[in-house]
Amino acid sequence: MRKLIQMGPLLALSACATGGTDAAAPPSPPSEMTCDASGLEEHVGHKVSASAGATLLERSGARVLRWVPPRTAVTKDYRFDRLTVSYDDDMIVTQISCG
Repeated sequence: MRKLIQMGPLLALSACATGGTDAAAPPSPPSEMTCDASGLEEHVGHKVSASAGATLLERSGARVLRWVPPRTAVTKDYRFDRLTVSYDDDMIVTQISCG
């Protein structure tokens, strides 16, 4: 009986084990949700505006647009469907990337 009590935590942990699948690999997103920032470099140096954001969103294929003002902390979580646009104090785009 004592051995059974000592093995209890091990049995509980074994119930959490996956069936051999790679839990660290996220599933591939549908292609219509995938952001592609290639070809958007020409917009670096342009003024930030709502119409510029709409254009970038449409051309990237992303579903979400994240504006990043200067000196702003952002999460590092990667999202396949998000376009991130950073700009400076003069409201000029400095970087465009997916994630």
